[in-house]
Amino acid sequence: MQRGYLLHTSAYRENSQIVRLLVDNLGRVDAVVRIGSGKRSLKSVLQPFQPLLFELSGRSDLRSMQQVESASPAVPLSGDALYAGMYLNELMMRTLSVHHSGESLFLPYHRTLLQLAHGFTEDTLRYFEVTLMHDLGCLPSLSHDANGQPIEAELSYRYLTEEGFIVGEGRYSGSVLQRLAHESLLVEDLPVAKHLTRTLLAPLLGDKPLVSRQLFAGRKR
Repeated sequence: MQRGYLLHTSAYRENSQIVRLLVDNLGRVDAVVRIGSGKRSLKSVLQPFQPLLFELSGRSDLRSMQQVESASPAVPLSGDALYAGMYLNELMMRTLSVHHSGESLFLPYHRTLLQLAHGFTEDTLRYFEVTLMHDLGCLPSLSHDANGQPIEAELSYRYLTEEGFIVGEGRYSGSVLQRLAHESLLVEDLPVAKHLTRTLLAPLLGDKPLVSRQLFAGRKR
């Protein structure tokens, strides 16, 4: 049996759905699943943030999913934590593909959901974004600058696309970069960390806005 989480679902033919999954050791997998009806329907099980057990068959880009069951109770997210969970799912839907499936992301995602269930904190999202970009191979070094020199806490840095950080009059202090790398951000670091991860994610996400970001922004008004 495989274990995973549902990222997104859409209707497919009669009484079936296409599910986009985050699967342990496989990453993103798209599959077709027969939903069924009545007491045997899978609709109540195939929900976001519900740990799942299932079998996958086939080797094409669209597999078949069978023997679906819940692995444990759903991770209870509400309020800001629920919007944060929606953001994580949409972020992975937009960045993961057959070629970059994120096969090491299951446990970081699971841990992030559990942290959010205990209460929303913005740094939790920043750490997952860093993990995601590292998995995709597009995270610049947070320990060394573009010239190979160690990032120093007392210096400020600019970010150059496809090169990394260089010493100069920039908005990123070395101390913030160090704390982001070691998952020890302070409250006062959060605006700069958010600006940095959005800058780094922008080429992956393109011009289309994230729906979850818009919903979260509307909630804060």
